[in-house]
Amino acid sequence: MSFSGENYPGVKSPTKDSAGFRLNHTMLRIKDPEKSLAFYTHVLGMTVLRRLDFEEMQFSLYFLTPLAAEHSVPDNKSDRTVWTFSQTGILELTHNWGTEDQEGFSYHDGNAQPQGFGHICISVPDLDAAIAWFDANEVTYVKRPEDGKMRDVAFIKDVDGYWIEIVEAGRLGNLGD
Repeated sequence: MSFSGENYPGVKSPTKDSAGFRLNHTMLRIKDPEKSLAFYTHVLGMTVLRRLDFEEMQFSLYFLTPLAAEHSVPDNKSDRTVWTFSQTGILELTHNWGTEDQEGFSYHDGNAQPQGFGHICISVPDLDAAIAWFDANEVTYVKRPEDGKMRDVAFIKDVDGYWIEIVEAGRLGNLGD
């Protein structure tokens, strides 16, 4: 029998009505796209797949992912938009125009009170190498992998203060119960 998920109170079996559903993207609001794009493309190695501008509502959406070599991304913008919305693990950065010029403007990071949204997570092939890279790029840490009770897990902050968990999957086999 194949794995069908862990079972807890409230868990119900999926039905054919939701067959094919999958998580496409998570959205974070950003103050300054130039700073955020530099962080996510340079520090975290993501590629911008598509930018969509909505002039009437004065905002832009940037869709990013760590692009694997085997991906065949369409060059045509319309085809690439369709391709982007058919993927999994996409990060959408939403920029409301003008926030970059507002002194003291910031979004709630989800971890200050009242808490809500917590973090996104990036899995890296080598945690030690990633930490050295973050140190070289003066990334702000919430928690280094050697700190606290959860060893081998780091939390960093992006330029807007959002938390990003950094893990190496091979180190997490004994995590939790």
